[in-house]
Parts: sequence; C-alpha cells; structure tokens
Amino acid sequence: MFIQTIRMLFGKVQGVYFRKYTQLKAQELDLVGWVQNTKKGTVIGVAQGRRTNELKEWLKNTGSPNSIIKKTEFKNDKVIDELEYDQFDIIK
Repeated sequence: MFIQTIRMLFGKVQGVYFRKYTQLKAQELDLVGWVQNTKKGTVIGVAQGRRTNELKEWLKNTGSPNSIIKKTEFKNDKVIDELEYDQFDIIK
C-alpha cells in the first residue's frame, strides 16, 4: 500500500529552483508524481509512495535554497493500492 498526497506551497517558491529540488528529494525518497508552478505564484503537486510524510516535512521546513515557504497545504491524503506514475516529473 502507498500514500498519495496533494500539496500546494505559498511564498517565494518560484524562481528558486523549488521544483527541481522537490524532484530530487522525491527521487531520494523513492516517490513518484509531479510538481508544477501555477500562474498565481504557488507550486502544486502530487506525490505517491511510502515516504510521503518525509517529503511533507522537507517541504514545510526546508525546501530549496533561497525559497521562503510561508504556507503549505496538504489535501486528500489517501491510501492507494498501486502507483499511478512511473517517476517524479516537473511539469512546465
């Protein structure tokens, strides 16, 4: 069984390689899913795997260098039987 979480991050999270660092951290944690900038200046994404809580903590407390995370929202955490993605992608 795996956990899926949907996240949104607010603050200085664009123009600071936030998506790339998130992808690298997700890969380190063997997670799959995606991350994307929004037109509103936030970052959204989906992560699936067994270690999503570790990614959540990293997103809340660390992030990329030069990022300033003001707020994080995690929604729709649920248990899933199979992963829906093959890797962790950056969507442009």
